[in-house]
Amino acid sequence: MRFRRGARLDASQVSDRRGMSPVALGGGGIVSVIALVIYLLGGGGGEEGGPGPINLGQGGAELAAQCQTGEDANQRDDCRIVAVVNSVQAYWTESSDGYQQAKTVFFTDATNTGCGNATSAVGPFYCPLDRTIYIDLGFYEQLRTRFGAKGGPFAEAYVIAHEYGHHVQNLIGVLDRSRDGRTGPGSSAVKVELMADCLAGMWAQGALETGFIEELTDDDIRDGLDAAAAVGDDRIQEKVQGRVDPEAWTHGSAEERQAAFKSGYAAGSLQDCNPFAGT
Repeated sequence: MRFRRGARLDASQVSDRRGMSPVALGGGGIVSVIALVIYLLGGGGGEEGGPGPINLGQGGAELAAQCQTGEDANQRDDCRIVAVVNSVQAYWTESSDGYQQAKTVFFTDATNTGCGNATSAVGPFYCPLDRTIYIDLGFYEQLRTRFGAKGGPFAEAYVIAHEYGHHVQNLIGVLDRSRDGRTGPGSSAVKVELMADCLAGMWAQGALETGFIEELTDDDIRDGLDAAAAVGDDRIQEKVQGRVDPEAWTHGSAEERQAAFKSGYAAGSLQDCNPFAGT
């Protein structure tokens, strides 16, 4: 994946809290660090009953100074994620009526969110209460070392696009369907996650038209599919507990996650990706 050298990046879409210590918030729910399955790219994001939207702070001046063009994105890991965020949001602004931008927050170890206090152990996630994506960029190393993904720039982009898929779901009123407490292959939780993968595929299919990305190769797409498979419920369960229990699935199998991404990438539409359409 290569970015257009002259593309102008908008670092204001990202708040950089790396190196900042979280300040305790009263009355909020805690994003669970017990369930390792949350590593499967964030789930629906957070618990209900949190403290609500919070000030994202003023962090990011240095990021804005460093990440100004597509050439910066080709040279720096954090600028690359800024460029991906810009591309994903440009895509949905054009493709979804009424799309409202969501902030992405970079953090280290732990941070405050509208869904409560969170640590990097929960992996990347979307909090619907403050409409924000949170990610410790160290997760990408975990994706390779703990989950066996090959990695690569587009594997990283897939993670971001998946989380923005949850934001789109929140805007169209689908995200709450994942919170009925049910698990298993046919559950709403799995359907919501596979839909987010499908939406990530839609962005990938239209990424070049956003003006930020000038090259997306077949190898890049394979890296994204590899990352999707690495965080399938069956792969995670096999690594963590040595056996696969489909009735406990919350995100879908490796095969299902790849198939969902491919479906969106094959010129899918928001309606085509939505398993709840008409229900």
